[in-house]
Amino acid sequence: MKTKVWAFFLLFIVSCQGWAAVGCDLNDPDRDVKRLFPSSTGYKTAYQSIEKSGGQALLKEVEALLGDEFQGLYETIDVPYTIYTIYKGSDIIGYIHGINQKGVYGGLQVFLGVDHKGVITRFYYQKLTSKKAALMRENDFAQQFIGLSWEDFKSYLPKTHEGGSEKVKQIKNPNVDDAADFYSTLRAVKKNLILMQVFVFENKERAQ
Repeated sequence: MKTKVWAFFLLFIVSCQGWAAVGCDLNDPDRDVKRLFPSSTGYKTAYQSIEKSGGQALLKEVEALLGDEFQGLYETIDVPYTIYTIYKGSDIIGYIHGINQKGVYGGLQVFLGVDHKGVITRFYYQKLTSKKAALMRENDFAQQFIGLSWEDFKSYLPKTHEGGSEKVKQIKNPNVDDAADFYSTLRAVKKNLILMQVFVFENKERAQ
């Protein structure tokens, strides 16, 4: 009887660990920051969450901006988001932020490098589980996001795959056989830009 109880207790612990909020950090910050911002001389790391920054009210605001509800392990209210602030000397030259997004065959980790105004300067997958991963990782696909910002994605609707600026509408899916991971990527980019607005740029405006 004791053995069964102990086994159940261990199973419960493992299950609870599976419920923990899942954040998204750079695998090798020193290397990756220099790769994404070659002119950088240093960076600082800060941790944010919707729960600590505004709770349920902020979650509803983010969902409204996204045009979709948060759901699943990657989108709980307490998920920790890591913001890398990039410096050249004493000047902030940009930020790096990544998020987890549910894909067809597993999770996607979509990272953006943005300049000090929030314009995308780098896009890349740190993790991508897909039958056509090689196509999705091609530089030609990544380059289509460079120069875009929150304003371009503001009217994009993840549920219907409609809206967005003309530049967003012109982004081409490299996987002609399946659009699911492509649309997951667009949702991830929009969510990433929203969170950067909430955690970084709106705070900078209030501080001015």
